[in-house]
Amino acid sequence: MTSPFDLNLRHLRALSAVIAQGSLSRGAEAAGLSQPALTQGLGKLERQIGVPLFERHSDGVSPTAAGLLLADRVARAFDYLAAGTRRFGRTSRSFVRPEQLMTASQLDAFLHFAAAQSFMGAAQASRLSQPAIHRAVRDLEQICAVPLAERRGRGVMLTAAGRALARGARLAQQEIAAGIIEVRGEDHEGGRVAIGAMPLSRALVLPRALAELLRAMPHAVIDVVEGSWRELIEPLADGIIDLTIGALRDEPPAGLVQEPLFTDQLAIFGRPGHPILEGPIDIATLCGQPWIVGPAGTPLRRHWEAMFADGPLPAVPVECGSVMVIRGMLAQSDLLTLLSPDQVALEVASGMLVQIGKPLPGAVRTIGLTTRGGWRPTWIQRELMRHIRDAVRDTRLQENR
Repeated sequence: MTSPFDLNLRHLRALSAVIAQGSLSRGAEAAGLSQPALTQGLGKLERQIGVPLFERHSDGVSPTAAGLLLADRVARAFDYLAAGTRRFGRTSRSFVRPEQLMTASQLDAFLHFAAAQSFMGAAQASRLSQPAIHRAVRDLEQICAVPLAERRGRGVMLTAAGRALARGARLAQQEIAAGIIEVRGEDHEGGRVAIGAMPLSRALVLPRALAELLRAMPHAVIDVVEGSWRELIEPLADGIIDLTIGALRDEPPAGLVQEPLFTDQLAIFGRPGHPILEGPIDIATLCGQPWIVGPAGTPLRRHWEAMFADGPLPAVPVECGSVMVIRGMLAQSDLLTLLSPDQVALEVASGMLVQIGKPLPGAVRTIGLTTRGGWRPTWIQRELMRHIRDAVRDTRLQENR
């Protein structure tokens, strides 16, 4: 199986030059390669990918549909690499941009180092030697003319420039990988997608969407990364995950795009037989109860605080963002919490928990998808988003019947 950094970056970058020039000789000159080297390089690319990228004619070459697709993805990949080096330093050869000097093997080694945050861990994960990874990091530092890693105590940490390059390299790797899948025509049969799932989405919408996707694409591979917004937003921006589903923010971070799907009205939950059920339920009564709520600064916590805006906040003996832990503690204590009905639908249906009062009219969250700006999803990624939208429509319609 061909991985993105098995391919020669210099030959990939030459694709656009050959397409623009319509000739191997003129394309080689524009790319700074000899014609024999470019001819051999393109031939190797075609063998590695398994599809022809150009049609050869007596008067030149013309790109195949696969060649155009791959060249477009490669151009986007080099844009990401350029963005990863733009803010930091310059090379001594100022007429050549840093991303044009990097090799695939250097970037592959660097990404393993960035993921492991150690040379030993990177060597174990990549099957490269530690000296080879050291050399790749040092060579990239020479190319970028800025330190990419620094020692912190006993460990090694990426600098700001190192984190920027890692993000650019990872996004470039994804673009090339998408190009390989697209030109082979494999994207309609399977592929891989990574989605970040916040707590609410894991209860109803996402399982339904994933089941439908796998029925339609049984060879697809789906990575579900669970976490809070804070835990998922950096992996999304870095290209570790492709999209997230969950509560949206009023203002998304720069470079990210939000798509609202539905609004979720929160309600109070506790155990059956809770003492609060014996009398009238008002703010004063709620204020006198112990609560389990999420960490400060989260949207759910802000909605909870807004319930008591005119007075003191109730006692919070437990702060917790895990819905699984919250559900378990509610069933075994007199704690109350504020959650989406979707998140405890099974527990309510089984009689393990009960909703206390009606859903709160002012406690409404917008749930949706978050993606990177300028992201161009592959077929499987588009299909997953379509199934998510369908699942939202179906589950919301069920509620209104």
